[in-house]
Amino acid sequence: MQIKLSNKDQGIFVFQLDQNNYIKFCPERGGVITNWVSDGKEILYFDEKRFMDKTKSIRGGIPILFPICGNLNTSSSVFGTDYLQLSQHGFARDLQWQYTFNENEKSLCLFLNESKKTKKYYPFDFELRIEITLEVNYLEFEITIFNKTDIAMPINFGLHPYFNVSDFKNLEFIDNPLNCQNQKKNIISNTLDELKNINLGVDLLMYTSGRSAFRDKIFKRQVTLNHPYPLDLGVIWSDPPRQMICLEPWTSPRNSFIDGFRNIVIPSNDNQRFDTSIQIESLK
Repeated sequence: MQIKLSNKDQGIFVFQLDQNNYIKFCPERGGVITNWVSDGKEILYFDEKRFMDKTKSIRGGIPILFPICGNLNTSSSVFGTDYLQLSQHGFARDLQWQYTFNENEKSLCLFLNESKKTKKYYPFDFELRIEITLEVNYLEFEITIFNKTDIAMPINFGLHPYFNVSDFKNLEFIDNPLNCQNQKKNIISNTLDELKNINLGVDLLMYTSGRSAFRDKIFKRQVTLNHPYPLDLGVIWSDPPRQMICLEPWTSPRNSFIDGFRNIVIPSNDNQRFDTSIQIESLK
């Protein structure tokens, strides 16, 4: 297990189990995982051309969502007039992260702390740590968020994995609840009916059992997201003509900072821990 610089110009590093199993990540661009090669196959979709334009948000890999998921339905900051409004999915995906490598435990740790930039939006001292364990056909995330402030701190957290797919018509979704929320129309609808429009673009929020999955009949693999409470919200998002789907674990829905629904509050000088993992299985 080793870490080495993969692309100096783009600031991309590789965390490698062996030549057929590795991830690439970029600390200076939100700690995003840009690639995951598992058993010699690229699992993630990544728009490298868009990544080169630093004025645009990243499309691909596994962006990190913090301190909110989605957006907030307000034109001003929820923390008062002294602060700027949090943008879509929060600031973590836009900032410089740090990393360490634990050779004994064979894990990568990404971490982000408060800064002058974060204090423009979010009046809290914090540390966000993500410990990543890589195995063959398996990627695990252990997340710990520390509140270093003397008052309670609200947080939402999520990951935004973009998965390569062969073709939308070759996908089968499993372990999904009967109904979901169409986030484009803000209505409750039948999940299977909504997924029939995956090739047209969907944005669906589901209250899951803590497990979500899909099968790709051409790539002959199943992707399973294990995301127990409080990361048990699942979002399915597609953006055609991009050949990908997003299967995302969230703690909280959009607007949670405003309406309080499933908003997580960490007491002063305390922490919150949760975990999620992605497993790849070959299909016959």
